[in-house]
Formats: sequence, C-alpha cells, structure tokens
Amino acid sequence: MTTGHGIEGRAVAVARPILSPKPAKRAVCCGHVIVDKRHSGQSSPSGPTTVPLYGFQPPAGTPYGLEVSTVEDFFAQHDDWPWNPPRPGRATFHYLIAVTEGELRHDVDHVTRTVLPGQWLWVRPGHAQCWHPPGDARGPFILFEPDVLTSDIARLLAPLTAHEAPAVLTPHPDDGAWLQQTALQLLDEHRALGRRRLDVHHALRRSLLASLLLRLANSPDVASADTTAGAGHGGTYGRFVDALELHFRELHRAADYAELLGCSVRTLSRAARAATGKGARELIDERRLLEARRLLGGAGWDARSVAAHLGFTDPANFGRFFRDRTGLTPSAFAASEATVAPYAERGSGPRGRSGSR
Repeated sequence: MTTGHGIEGRAVAVARPILSPKPAKRAVCCGHVIVDKRHSGQSSPSGPTTVPLYGFQPPAGTPYGLEVSTVEDFFAQHDDWPWNPPRPGRATFHYLIAVTEGELRHDVDHVTRTVLPGQWLWVRPGHAQCWHPPGDARGPFILFEPDVLTSDIARLLAPLTAHEAPAVLTPHPDDGAWLQQTALQLLDEHRALGRRRLDVHHALRRSLLASLLLRLANSPDVASADTTAGAGHGGTYGRFVDALELHFRELHRAADYAELLGCSVRTLSRAARAATGKGARELIDERRLLEARRLLGGAGWDARSVAAHLGFTDPANFGRFFRDRTGLTPSAFAASEATVAPYAERGSGPRGRSGSR
C-alpha cells in the first residue's frame, strides 16, 4: 500500500471497496483519501461495466469521516490516476468541490458536467463518477460521510442531499462569497489538527460544514422538500432509497433490501407505497431502467455491457426488460438518442439531462 500525503504528516483516510469478495491489490493516494486502484471483481476489467463501490474510513485519531483538501492539491499529487485511462467509480460518501478559479469537468452518473468559478460540484453517495484530466480548476475539496451530520441538520438538508438533487449548484448571489470563505475556514480548521482538543477540533469542523451546507441549500437549483418525512414509514423509505442508490446494480429483489434494512418485505412495501404510490420492486426496476437509459444513450454503451452492469445474466433478458418498459429495443433506443445533441453538451448544465435520475 502506498503512503498518502496527509496534512501535517498525519495518516490519511482510506476508501475501501464494498460488496467485493476479493482483497485489495494496490492502493493509491486520492488527495487525502487512499482509494483502492483495482477494478471490481464483478465484471471484466477491460470492459466498460466496471464501476466499483468504495467506502470511507477516517484517519487514525479522527473519530468521524470528514476530510478537507483542495482540488489543485489532488491534481498535483497524481500523474495520471484516475483520469488516464478514465476510471469510473462510486462511493458511500459525499464529494463536494467549490470551484474558485478555472473550470472543472467531471462525469456524474455518466453525464459530463462543467463547473465554473462560483459553482459547486456535488457527487452524492452511489453516484457513478469519473475524473477528467487536470485543468486549471482551483478550490476547496470536501469529502464527508452522511453520519457526520446530526439528524436535525440532515432533515433540514434533505433537498440538498437527495439523490436526485443537481450535481452542479449555483449559489444565490448573496451567498457566494460567504460560502467560499466558510469553505476556506473549514480547510483551515481541518489543518489545525493538534492545536486544540480533538473533540473541540471536530465540533468546529462539523459546525462549519453544517453552516456551509445549510447556506448552500439556499441555492436556486435546489427544490424545496418536506423535511418531516423521517418518521414512521418515511424513515424506512428514506433508508431504502439510500440503499437502492448504492446497490441497485447488485441487489434486484425487494427481499434483498428488506434483509439489508432489517425489516420485512411487507413493511418495506408499505413504506414505499405510502411515499410514492409504487411498490418496492417497481422502484427497483425504475432505477435500473434509468441507469440503462443513461448508458445506452449519452454514455454510448452497448446492450451487452449494460446488461452485465445491471446484473442481468443474459442480454436477452435485459432486452425484454427494456422493451417491456419503453416499447423500444435497447439498440433502437440508442439509435434514437444518437440523433439528439452531443452528450457532453446535454450534460453540461447545472441539472445535466433535465436533472432527471
């Protein structure tokens, strides 16, 4: 395992693969995070279906998963990984980048996003992402696990942390300078490890992060939402949505998610219907179909690769699944998508392809 360039010589966080039976072969420093460089064992390493899922482990002596660096430091610490060749991946934690100078290009859920000065890139847990070669972008780079936020703050931030929220945020004009300054204060406090008691240090980090996110939630891109859905079935449904976003490629039955959440299939189905009017299985199929549309369309994958990526053992089964729900074969859908605007251009706006997920 290679050593990471930790802040002030301390240990760096480690991102480890999830749902993989094989041990790590090599690790590579990713800013202040060490990410396992190997491909997932679930598909051919040479094909486009490899999108491994990584978990986050805080550095020794740090009780919570929160790391702060800069995007320019991340680029400076790597010669070509993970952008040459492009290495898509998913994480169980949040990536948040504020672009203060230059331009950042980054793929989120197979759509290329262009992030300009004053904008923020947010890659949420479970989203497929891929780095582009380094450009001239500069700005704070924040990684944090969902449980860094208190339950009260998490409820208030539900519209911002939702999986369908936009990947690129343009803050309200009155908030832009304040947000950048707060992000820099968070970076400064993160680098202050050892100057004060650890519990005080982390309380300051959490407070600054919460303040930043609450202000960022005021962005015009973010739709309002009911923040009281955490009780009763809403809590079960919310946990189901989080689990679905992470595991829809591997887990395809309602029973799989009920077991994962520690509830009965009946309880899960009631929660899903109460929140959406749809059953758990229907929501699972909808998420797989959405991924298939993205990959066949803008990303340009072939039907066989998409089938393998989504866990279909036979491409013919995938073809029937897709045709029954869209009225088109995968190849016909891909051909129809090829007639619209170029992929990168469609995805360069704040909400990508109409912000759909």
